Amino acid sequence: MLSWDDFEQPSQPKKATEPRPAPETLKPEVAEQSASYEAHSAPASPAAQSNAAPAGSSAVEAARAAVADLDPAPGLEELEMGAARIQVDEKRIINCRADLNQLVPFKYDWAWQKYLDGCANHWMPQEVNMNKDVSMWKDPEGLTADERRIVEYSLGYFSTADSLVANNLVLAIYRHITNPECRQYILRQSFEEAIHTHAYQYCVESLGMDEGEVFNMYREVPSVAKKAAWSLSHTQSIGDPNFKTGTPETDQELLRNLIAFYAVTEGIFFYCGFTQILSMGRRNKMTGVAEQFQYILRDESMHLNFGIDVINQIKLENPHLWTAEFQQEVTQMILEGMELEVAYARDTMPRGVLGMNASMMEEYLHFIANRRLSQLGLKEQFPGAQNPFPWMSEIMDLRKEKNFFETRVIEYQTGGALQW
Repeated sequence: MLSWDDFEQPSQPKKATEPRPAPETLKPEVAEQSASYEAHSAPASPAAQSNAAPAGSSAVEAARAAVADLDPAPGLEELEMGAARIQVDEKRIINCRADLNQLVPFKYDWAWQKYLDGCANHWMPQEVNMNKDVSMWKDPEGLTADERRIVEYSLGYFSTADSLVANNLVLAIYRHITNPECRQYILRQSFEEAIHTHAYQYCVESLGMDEGEVFNMYREVPSVAKKAAWSLSHTQSIGDPNFKTGTPETDQELLRNLIAFYAVTEGIFFYCGFTQILSMGRRNKMTGVAEQFQYILRDESMHLNFGIDVINQIKLENPHLWTAEFQQEVTQMILEGMELEVAYARDTMPRGVLGMNASMMEEYLHFIANRRLSQLGLKEQFPGAQNPFPWMSEIMDLRKEKNFFETRVIEYQTGGALQW
């Protein structure tokens, strides 16, 4: 077998070594640190010296100086080397000064459990068979005009809404939540929002819809645009890189954002579309799209519950934020969200369709608004409101395994089975 030793290596002319700069040519502090660094360094072997960068390189000297002066305890939390280990009682949802990099010990076990449950619910859009949906969508007699309108509007709004939620989580919420187990779930939620946006794109692409029209609907259809605008209006303040919590005003602004996105955007704005698409699936129409929305609803239900828990924990730890005036404002937010969703229902269902109509949806949204107010400890605004779609609660509240013979078998590949 040949080796590199069997080949004659041409001799390379030696490059002239650049003269080493005198210490005075460097900054005084750099020269001093460099001298100290070299004084404590053992002489390198001839082989190591031949492979090393030129000792006189100013870049090398600067790197050595930077390493010698490296602070081992940087960070926003002003960490100190040798500081005491984190205690459970030191943890807080917001304005915590403890080390955010220490996940344990847990203070909020519910947050960690939701992270584990989210991981257990993992799914991907490509796992859903869309063949039947494609045939039905392309068949002129497959769906009525009202049913097509529902599919288009649902994909148009949701594709934007989940992107808005993800942006809010990544660019705003994550920075200001100062508890590591809650942050762990927020990371999982952010990934799930990406999966949801992927799912809408997968549906649009599979059905051969106009991608530009669907994804730009939030800027073209008033009932969709108003919901997106309402959500965006509650992101702007805390999305500012200079925004910081720590005062009653800024802490309330963060709490206002959490309520807007968890209790309204994910807790109200999604429910008309979910009900419409899942009702379609119950009638054996667009079953692939309906299955995707069922998975998404399962995720969103967990997002909502996590958000409510975070909001209530902040209220518990910061009772001075939950003033009578702020409670009145939050009630107003919930009612505004409900009114926007009612307008969307009327726009998407100008006539009765799929066993429902706009009046039934309005009653359902009264029921949902009462639920959100009650979860936040506020007074219900629609006494006696009932749920006209009890099957929606069944879908959200029960964990049902799909029949093995009714779903496509997916072959997963683990790291140990990869072929390189």
